[in-house]
Amino acid sequence: MLNWAVALAFTLLGAALVLYSWRLLYGPTLPDRIVALDTLYLNAVALLVLIGIHFDSTLYFEVALFIALLGFISTVALCRFVSRGRLFE
Repeated sequence: MLNWAVALAFTLLGAALVLYSWRLLYGPTLPDRIVALDTLYLNAVALLVLIGIHFDSTLYFEVALFIALLGFISTVALCRFVSRGRLFE
């Protein structure tokens, strides 16, 4: 049962990655592209956690945590740059 659920989750996350990549490349506005980029890194984190479950390895969970931290910081920095035109005051 777990193998079936993992296979289904891989398929759905792969489809989500493709759709959000499309939105990132062809988004009509800049906020759409920022949201797509944010969602892409969240899906990448979910994919790494799923790979960690599949291979029964804790290394993937640590990498997922690191990517989540970097993704949050980069999203905040990108939104600040778009709204103010600069990162630092």
